[in-house]
Amino acid sequence: MKNDDVFFSLVILCYRAEESILPFVKRVHSIMSLYNFNWEIVLVANYLPNSTDKTPSIVKKLSDEYPHIRCVSEEKQGMMGWDLRKGLHSTRGQYIAMIDGDGQFPVESIFACFARMLMDDVDLVKTFRVFRYDGFYRTVISRGYNLIFRILFGKHFKDVNSKPKIIKRSAYEQLDLKSADWFIDAEIMIRAKELKLKVAEIPILFYAQEGRSSFIKWSAILEFTKNLHFAFKKHRLANKD
Repeated sequence: MKNDDVFFSLVILCYRAEESILPFVKRVHSIMSLYNFNWEIVLVANYLPNSTDKTPSIVKKLSDEYPHIRCVSEEKQGMMGWDLRKGLHSTRGQYIAMIDGDGQFPVESIFACFARMLMDDVDLVKTFRVFRYDGFYRTVISRGYNLIFRILFGKHFKDVNSKPKIIKRSAYEQLDLKSADWFIDAEIMIRAKELKLKVAEIPILFYAQEGRSSFIKWSAILEFTKNLHFAFKKHRLANKD
C-alpha cells in the first residue's frame, strides 16, 4: 500500500497495557472495517530496558493477525511524548488520529472527531472532558493544569491533554514536535495556536481506569509545570519577533 493510498491513520498508545489492549483494539478495528476508505492502526508498544512487559509481543500478534494493523515496538528513549512522536512519524494517512489505549476515552469519540473534521474542514479536532469518572485526584490535577495553561496561553482551548486528537497531515508536518515526556499534548496545542490552525473541540465522557494505577505521579506534575514555564517563555519571545 502506497503512502498516498492511506486516508486515515490511528495511533494507539499501548505502553504496559498487556492483554487489556485487546478488546479496545478489536473494537476499533471492527468499527473501522465498516468504512470504505483505506485506513491503518499503528499500535505503539515501546518498552523500558529489561522490562517484563508483555505488550510488545501482544501487539505484534495483532499486527500479524490483522492486515490493517502495524506495530511500533522499540526500547524507550523517553516517555509518552517520545512514544507518540514515534507513532505519528510512522503513520501514512492524510488524516492522523491519536488516542490512549487504556479505554478511558470512548472509542466512539474517534469517529465523532473525524466526522467533525470532515464536516467543518478544520486542521485539528480534539475532545474536552465534561464528566470524569477517574477520581478526585486526577480531576483536581487536570483542572489545575488547564487553569495554568489558560492563564499563560489564553482561553483558546479546553482540556489540552484530552484525546483523541485528529490532525491533517499537512498541519502535523508543521508542528515539528520535540517533547519526549507528558508535555506532548500541550506542545501540540501551543504549536496549533502559534500556527493559527483551525481547531474544533467536542465534549466527551472520561471513564475510570481499569486494571492499573495512573501513570500521573507528582514527578509528572512537576514536569508539567517546568515545561509550561519554558514553553511560555519561548512562546512570548516568538511573539515579540
